[in-house]
Amino acid sequence: MNSFTYRDDILYAEEISLPRLAEAVTTPFYCYSHAHLVAQIAAFDGSFGDLPHLTCFSVKANSNLAVLAIMARRGLGFDIVSGGELARCLAAGAEAAKIVYSGVGKTWGEMRQALEAKIRCFNVESPGELDILNQVAGEIGVKAPIALRVNPDVDPQTHPYISTGLKENKFGIAYEAALAEYQRAAAMEHIAVVGVDCHIGSQLTKLTPFLDALDRVLALVDELRAAGIQVRDLDIGGGLGIVYKDEAPPSPEEYAQAIRDKVAKRGLTMIFEPGRVLVGNGGCFVTKVLYTKENQGKRFAIVDGAMNDLVRPALYNAYQEIRLVRRNGVRPMCATDVVGPICESGDFFARNRELPELHPGDLLAVMSAGAYGFSMASTYNTRPRVPEVLVKGDRFHIVRPRETVEQLLAGENIPDGI
Repeated sequence: MNSFTYRDDILYAEEISLPRLAEAVTTPFYCYSHAHLVAQIAAFDGSFGDLPHLTCFSVKANSNLAVLAIMARRGLGFDIVSGGELARCLAAGAEAAKIVYSGVGKTWGEMRQALEAKIRCFNVESPGELDILNQVAGEIGVKAPIALRVNPDVDPQTHPYISTGLKENKFGIAYEAALAEYQRAAAMEHIAVVGVDCHIGSQLTKLTPFLDALDRVLALVDELRAAGIQVRDLDIGGGLGIVYKDEAPPSPEEYAQAIRDKVAKRGLTMIFEPGRVLVGNGGCFVTKVLYTKENQGKRFAIVDGAMNDLVRPALYNAYQEIRLVRRNGVRPMCATDVVGPICESGDFFARNRELPELHPGDLLAVMSAGAYGFSMASTYNTRPRVPEVLVKGDRFHIVRPRETVEQLLAGENIPDGI
């Protein structure tokens, strides 16, 4: 669904105009649509019908407490990668038994925190991690439920920075070594083998990589069962893409049907870790043009948002649509760089983008910003992080207020005598 639409040439989020929000909270800010989130949850999770499954939202995509609460209240679980994300999920009302813990660098303290919370499963990514987890579980006197994250060496055909399933990536255990490592895990006193896990990348727009990886891990499940190791869960990660520009990713229904055809009657509970497909197109980033200028024929629009607020264009050279919030009058199209105030040449939202001629005071909406937007924000240049706003129908809620410089300075101190 599209919750951001024009009415009389003014861009709305559901029933609230973005100029009204800009006046209320000032720019820049993130805006999320409640209707979009709810519809995407239903579309994704509902696609699997009566197939035993658990949908675990990938918290790294958007970790706002209100967004997490929307997920938790509709029965979703969560995929986490840190102790902080675990704390966020529990604060948002998540059931610990629906949380899976991924990530290559879990610390001793984080393992203990998750064991005490009684999460569903650790997705273990290295032999060393398995050894430490066994020790931590032994200290507490419990068994740690684990799946090994298996690297199937499948090309996800996505940006190399968000590819995770190739042998040169840092993630997971080599497919060829997995059976032996499972046998080692099964013999450990404080480890309970419950599943198999893989995740090959993000923003995937074809089914083939998913299905190739699924075939490999299903073959591993058969090997494990033949070796007397029974697994309950098969976690095939997330990564289903969205439309930023002209991509044509599979729909959740197409994705679900392809998987159902392969896993039906296998006696497995399927675990999915969707992120951007649930939230990506449910958010936008609103910023204001401060100045325009030309340097030897090159046109720049300098806005009050920056790469510290939304880093995807700078980090991945990612395309995100930019819309005028008010489409007032007929404007000529101009090749424009939309840039921020940070002292980095990489501080941009668009380069040489054909846009209507921009003027100081124009509001711009950077679309598809519900995933990997605020969750990747920083305070570089001592720029406080921006507000997050949730729109529901004709009402809006500031679900995270704008930070202040005082808050940024509060945690620091100047020692005597320096």
